[in-house]
Amino acid sequence: MEELFGTGEQLSPNHMAVRALMMFFVALILIRIGGLRIVGKKSGFDLVIVIMMGAVLARGIVGASPIFSTIAAATVMIAINMLLAWLSIKSQLLNKIFKGSALILYQNGKINWKNMEKASLSESDLLTSLRLETHEQSLEKITQATLETNGRISFLLKP
Repeated sequence: MEELFGTGEQLSPNHMAVRALMMFFVALILIRIGGLRIVGKKSGFDLVIVIMMGAVLARGIVGASPIFSTIAAATVMIAINMLLAWLSIKSQLLNKIFKGSALILYQNGKINWKNMEKASLSESDLLTSLRLETHEQSLEKITQATLETNGRISFLLKP
């Protein structure tokens, strides 16, 4: 095994290439096990797992940590993510704690400045999202704008 993967931080290009190839497939398998929601929803909840898993698996590639220890750590992170996702399905309180809640930014012709400030958004940010999401130029044709838990702003158009 040592001949194939090397040891420590003094790895040859071949050792790192083999480690990178292995970690690619490990990451792919773990993401498939964890479910595509990890990369699809892009909530803060899922983003933390993706960033941490990438950092941990990278340590195994460069030899900063033993390769099988990094795989074990990444596997535990996916298991924790799956457990927390399951718990958040079962409990509205835990769902709100883990994922947050949506904020209404605009409703009935009025911008909710308190929620805009809470979300650190300006009117310009709201209008930019409006143009990108609906291709409208003003809020006149909108009944509601909501900052969703994944960071996107959704708009409900007037009938």
